[in-house]
Amino acid sequence: MPVKALYPGTFDPPTNGHVDLILRGAKIFDHLTVAILVNPVKNPLFAVEERVEMLREATRALENVSIATFNGLMVEFARQQGASAVLRGIRAISDYEYEFQMALMNRRLAPEIETVFLQPAGRYSFVSSRMVKEVVAFGGDVSGLVPPNVLKRLRGRIKKS
Repeated sequence: MPVKALYPGTFDPPTNGHVDLILRGAKIFDHLTVAILVNPVKNPLFAVEERVEMLREATRALENVSIATFNGLMVEFARQQGASAVLRGIRAISDYEYEFQMALMNRRLAPEIETVFLQPAGRYSFVSSRMVKEVVAFGGDVSGLVPPNVLKRLRGRIKKS
């Protein structure tokens, strides 16, 4: 039976750390759905449609990866997708505490769905979407930390601001 996994997040914007986890998740699972959380409360820089486009461009070569959006409980969306696993990235100890609590709650809500933690490649272990947005907003260079298509959109968005 094929193993389907979900990689949820806001991906605002997608980083090379996200892409690293997607590439590695695509090797582990038969199918990986990158699931973008629709959460306007977070005041995203990019519209959901833009994030879908950026992730589609960044994962175009991966035949077993799809991009989707969801709102509500992630475990309910995972069930709808037929996923038996959730992929989560952990960059540092600070991530671990939050992710561990979330995994335990998800296990309580959906015991049939396993959480799999991966660390991004070391060169991306400090990169977060929030940090990327802050650096770009102050005129810093994030080349090499985000895919080229994302860098282009970031630069365009910041110039408009």
